[in-house]
Amino acid sequence: MDAGSHESPGASTTAEEVLGDADLTGRTVVVTGASGGIGRETARAFANHGATVVLAARDEGKTARAATEIRAATGNGSVETLTLDLASQAGIRRAAAELLKRHESLSILVNNAGLMATPHLRTEDGIELQFGVCHVGHFLFTCLLAPALVKGAPSRVISYTSGGHRFSPVHFEDINFDHRAYDKWMAYGQAKTATALFSVELERRLSHKGVRAFSVHPGLVFGTDLARHLTRDDLKALSGITPKAVRPKTVEQGAATGVWAAVSSQLDGRGGLYLEDCGIAEINDVPEAETGYRAWAVDPMAAAALWEKTEELVGQRFL
Repeated sequence: MDAGSHESPGASTTAEEVLGDADLTGRTVVVTGASGGIGRETARAFANHGATVVLAARDEGKTARAATEIRAATGNGSVETLTLDLASQAGIRRAAAELLKRHESLSILVNNAGLMATPHLRTEDGIELQFGVCHVGHFLFTCLLAPALVKGAPSRVISYTSGGHRFSPVHFEDINFDHRAYDKWMAYGQAKTATALFSVELERRLSHKGVRAFSVHPGLVFGTDLARHLTRDDLKALSGITPKAVRPKTVEQGAATGVWAAVSSQLDGRGGLYLEDCGIAEINDVPEAETGYRAWAVDPMAAAALWEKTEELVGQRFL
């Protein structure tokens, strides 16, 4: 895979600049949460470079409109939609089965959909909502699609984490907040830590079959549906805890690292990495750290334990 002609991508690079003159004809890409925001821009960028792109999202009408607009903007007729509700394991299984009927092989899966700082809600299957959607839903969807990813190898799975993973490791003894007071930011942090750990273990289990996995921090991006549950007080508090040196990104810039993870030749033969600003991040356990990631987000023992726990939550063993 090649990231096109942009030589030194960084924090201000856009998804389109990452791709440069890349030709993705013949590759099939699935993007979750693709009806808006970073997911939609990611799908548009891939479609603009010739890929067959599947927009997977919960809102059928919004997703259909996004697909129509992407076809018109790119001239690519191979832009599909898939109804995917990550808060329903039954719905995820239906979506995966439908996708596998259409495509026997996949080149790139971008697990972009997510929630942030929601009230204490649960998925259809009784799992705390943020953990259930951001981690468990994507875990199940990815594992069900694994045969197609193996067939399409070399392939890549990109899962969106966040700098918010610093708020909390995974609390295996009480993932659902059954025995501790619910804190929406700790729940968000736990979910995003789980996303990074999933990439670590997925890499260990599938890399020998040509499927590589990466977790991506997109940066601070405003104006997306991710913040739909935040109140004015939440936004004010978030601004207060965001380091002044961290500059907000546009949606186009926010999509860049995920696209880079999917196509960069610099990542050939590598995986299980935490990426940010179109580069490989480093461990940084300093409490006031503005970049990098906590060691708990890539701990291989925690990653293995999380995999086993998630298999229990979905009632199926994988890989």
